[in-house]
Amino acid sequence: MSVTGAQQRIQAAVLAWEGMVVAPHRFGGVEFVLGKREIGHIHGDHLVDIPFPTKVRDRVVAEGRAEPHHLLADSGWVSFYLREPADIDAAIALLHESYGLAIAQRNARIERG
Repeated sequence: MSVTGAQQRIQAAVLAWEGMVVAPHRFGGVEFVLGKREIGHIHGDHLVDIPFPTKVRDRVVAEGRAEPHHLLADSGWVSFYLREPADIDAAIALLHESYGLAIAQRNARIERG
């Protein structure tokens, strides 16, 4: 299953966030990058993979907002399948959560000097 136009809509939303760029992903699709950190990637109109710290991943999965990564189930990564139009906004929200964590880590590094 997939949602036609999902990648285009998600990419447009993510690129509106300060500092975000899009690059080809090594396993296909495109990745969303802040500085040197990937906040997630999308495979066409059907699958978004997002890295989180393990505790955040556990919470996101427990809340039913995503599934453990389809290949790396024991990692902090989650997989989110795009099955219906409403899933686009849910995927954007998850990516924004990853973005927020990346911004917080970057700011903490800057403050530490």
